[in-house]
Amino acid sequence: MATLIDTHTHINYLEKITEEESIKNATENGVEKIIVPATSPKDIDEVYELTQKYENVYGMLGVHPEDAVNWEDSLSDKIKEYSSNPKIIAIGEIGLDYYWDKKHIEEQKDIFIKQVKLANELNLPISVHDRDAHKDTFDILKEYNKTSKVVLHCFSGSVEFSRECLKEGWYIALGGVVTFNSAHKMKDVAKSVPLDRLLLETDAPYLTPVPYRGRENQPAYVKYVAEEIAKLREISFDEVANQTSINASFVFGI
Repeated sequence: MATLIDTHTHINYLEKITEEESIKNATENGVEKIIVPATSPKDIDEVYELTQKYENVYGMLGVHPEDAVNWEDSLSDKIKEYSSNPKIIAIGEIGLDYYWDKKHIEEQKDIFIKQVKLANELNLPISVHDRDAHKDTFDILKEYNKTSKVVLHCFSGSVEFSRECLKEGWYIALGGVVTFNSAHKMKDVAKSVPLDRLLLETDAPYLTPVPYRGRENQPAYVKYVAEEIAKLREISFDEVANQTSINASFVFGI
């Protein structure tokens, strides 16, 4: 059975099932590893503790753009300390979000740049949240990122934008949106991105794929993302699962 890696899932936010149940369900559905990002200052301890509790759970530490106003520079020291543990494998989820927050754009940019520099210092990859902020996200990464591998989490840009990102050596991560009947743009991206630059994710508990759209998402459902991409590309499920797992293992060093 082909194995999968869910490269972005918030099991600490699940309400319908426990963390333990979500991990058990994932394992039973071929999901070998799951990666949990922090989004807020309070999440940083929580995500670290999850990685120590469960063998197949890895963590990313960072502050989401919606929480940029709550950043304190002392968080850098905490992230550095936790990142000495091999279960902490990236800085994330960081980036820009102009959909939810148009009041603190300059603060978002400032904290994004600080965390990109931190990732470079720690030699860790970056998981990037970009919503309605494609140009600024691209420009900041191009100017400030020197050494870190970049994953564009829950990619929402066009095929043309994906090509510009791929030229920079970045990776594209797709989740449940690609299964939505109306998601023509994401389906086109799924068909066009080279398979060796593609990652899978759920972003659980959000963006639940068909056939469970409307319910709470969980890591086990990443298989439906893989199935849809395989169908769109007219290749086997195993090929998608195996190559995206190779990609994730390379990017995150797991």
